Amino acid sequence: MTATERPVVILGAGINGAALARELVLNRVPVILVDTADLAYGTTAYSSRLIHGGLRYLEYGEFSLVRESLEERNRLLRLAPHYVRPLQLAIPVGKRSGGWLSSIRRFLGGQAAAAERGLWLVRAGLGFYDLYARDLHLPRHAAARVGAAGSVPVDPNRYRWLCTYWDAQILYPERFVVALAEDARTLAEQQGVEFSLDTYHRVQLVRDQVQIRPAGGGGSEPARSVQPAALVNATGAWVDRTLAQLDVITRPLIGGTQGSHFLTFHRALAEALGGQGVYAEAEDGRPVFVLPWDRGTLVGTTDLPYHGDPGEAVASDAELEYLVGVVRQLFPQIALTRDDIHLHYSGVRPLPQTGGATPASVTRRHWMEAHLGSGVPLYSIVGGKLTTCRSLAEESAATILKRLGRPVLANSRERPIPGGDSYPAAETDLQGEWQRLGGRFGLPPESVRAIWALYGSRAGTVLAELDGLPGDTVAGTHLPRPLVRWVIRREWTATLDDLVERRLMLLYDPGLSQATLRDLAGLLVEAGLLAAADVSQQVAATCQRLHDHFGKTVS
Repeated sequence: MTATERPVVILGAGINGAALARELVLNRVPVILVDTADLAYGTTAYSSRLIHGGLRYLEYGEFSLVRESLEERNRLLRLAPHYVRPLQLAIPVGKRSGGWLSSIRRFLGGQAAAAERGLWLVRAGLGFYDLYARDLHLPRHAAARVGAAGSVPVDPNRYRWLCTYWDAQILYPERFVVALAEDARTLAEQQGVEFSLDTYHRVQLVRDQVQIRPAGGGGSEPARSVQPAALVNATGAWVDRTLAQLDVITRPLIGGTQGSHFLTFHRALAEALGGQGVYAEAEDGRPVFVLPWDRGTLVGTTDLPYHGDPGEAVASDAELEYLVGVVRQLFPQIALTRDDIHLHYSGVRPLPQTGGATPASVTRRHWMEAHLGSGVPLYSIVGGKLTTCRSLAEESAATILKRLGRPVLANSRERPIPGGDSYPAAETDLQGEWQRLGGRFGLPPESVRAIWALYGSRAGTVLAELDGLPGDTVAGTHLPRPLVRWVIRREWTATLDDLVERRLMLLYDPGLSQATLRDLAGLLVEAGLLAAADVSQQVAATCQRLHDHFGKTVS
């Protein structure tokens, strides 16, 4: 096998690994994507779910990062409208002037104590943000008095103004990653190159060979050896641990910080937001978002140094009390309590190791670190965030192609994410498309909307591949059982947790029940992925994980 025929092996099937796999296959490079867990299992699933330019980065002088992030935000709004949607955010401000000295110190690279930012400083930052955005489709920033018609009803005793601006939100980054992998597979079929995705597998580097074997060590599947053209460590917060497992000696690259969020279905809070988000500063200066999220409200985040296994990060009582306190500071009339939290989650940001810098000041830039002396060309991706996954992939692919002596043939700058092409331009067009799909496949409106949320404009293509429609729905959901069978067969599904957390997005459904889990487990039995005798045990294990990891009780 020649060097041009050998695959690039990518470790980590989160948003960066999946985006890079897609970019390489687009350039006719064979790819093997490997993860010790599932697609989007790590940090990708535990973010604030914002696609944003990084308003706060301006204060640290990272203008090029803001420009790149805003360009990618605008691009994703066009190419993935089924997942990425505009979101208006309001910044509550309590005084006219203030915060200038602290901002100047941060801009010059120094440390500064938390200081409340005044109206003039906030508007100056938003003015620069508008200039960098260069987006004629989103309104420019504005300011209004607290209590003005249509504004978010924050505490008038604490705040005097609301400055509003626009960014974007992604409800399901997990589904975005599945779509990237699906596009890589489609491209591979069209280009005639290899693409494979091995979840729940690990690798061992033996001289110039990579051995891929099941992560659990059990089962009858033999290890397979591959001589890769290059090996890319895209494991995010696990980068250093992965290098250690590969016996690569290097300085620490990641200084991860823990960010926790909670989801509440408190009706008064959702009504107060009215579809807008709030970007506020807690009393200690940390930024906290209160965001509309489907039928509920998502609140986060914290930013604390983290040194353990990223997969074991769980929101602490102190973090949750802190976040509830910020909401009560903003909306004292709502009196939110811990009992109103439906679930919580916590992830570890793969920030670069910087020594003594405060978490907020650590750059959100990304780069590829080359490791010399390995048996194969080895790179680690350091940093990165949801918004810049595509540009990170384009830059990383160019580096790898240069190392392989191959030209850049294409890029993904104008390639829609599957489900984002031919997207209805207006709400009336969208409603009409839903009605057409419902009539064609005999599905009720609730099922059509649930399927559209997962697939966007691909919904019709997916439904046309299903046998037995309309069929029964999975207990407690609007999802037809034929669809779930297709998801299990087509979307690299291996476990019940995969279905609940990262394929059907039922983790965030307040109606999720043990009956739902038993129904899904039965479909896994049909597919040969679960023994019938193990259904009760697996349902109990999933319920335990939902309780321990997410604070979600399923009855």
